[in-house]
Amino acid sequence: MISIALYNLKGGVGKTASSVNFAYLAAQDGYKVLIWDLDPQGSASFYYNVQPGIKAGSSKLFSDQINLDEVIMATEYENISIIPADLTARNLDLIMEEMRTSKRRFKSILKQLEAEYDFVFIDVPPGFSTLSENIFYAVDIVLMPTIPTTLSVRTYQIVKDYFKDKELELSKLMCFFTMVDLRKNMHHEIMEELYRDKKFFSNYIPYLSDVEKMGQHQAPVHAFAPSSYAAQCYADLWEEIKEGVLE
Repeated sequence: MISIALYNLKGGVGKTASSVNFAYLAAQDGYKVLIWDLDPQGSASFYYNVQPGIKAGSSKLFSDQINLDEVIMATEYENISIIPADLTARNLDLIMEEMRTSKRRFKSILKQLEAEYDFVFIDVPPGFSTLSENIFYAVDIVLMPTIPTTLSVRTYQIVKDYFKDKELELSKLMCFFTMVDLRKNMHHEIMEELYRDKKFFSNYIPYLSDVEKMGQHQAPVHAFAPSSYAAQCYADLWEEIKEGVLE
């Protein structure tokens, strides 16, 4: 099983859209997939049209009040299950800070999934927190979507410095560009600059209306626009990511 955390220090960078589409593509490849929506906004759960089955399931799971299989729910898509978000995900930092073995706790939950799933995609809330640090510690890959702007260069460096400061494995950090507009010289220049750091996949996701329409359809791009350019871009990027994480 490969666990992939979709994360950025900032919000609004296409993190959730990417996790939803990568999960769909992995399932289309025949892999058994779980999406774990830990962002209290619950956008990944919304895209897959799934509501939590248990009230306060996130906090109950982390505080050992319920079992993992009680919060996993089916989606309408073959090979894709989801742990939907609920508002108590906002309290997970407090719960994990109170747990002396919090790092081992998250890793132990992931370990329970190994026999059932090939890929787990975790939609991580933006910002630095006890929760995000423990996710970084536990997962195989931290996948960071990045808009090619000046502030994103700074954000990328801050995240790298955080990994070094917390003695996390920097090799886990992999990045790709989203919302790219190649009509803008700045996007060209920043992409060229960051590609030199060897942390970014060569394929990227342009700024496309079909990605924005995911909310209208409550579905991954391939489910409602399989022949679109957006679908092709996600497919090309997923193939490159898959090659990078399965090597």
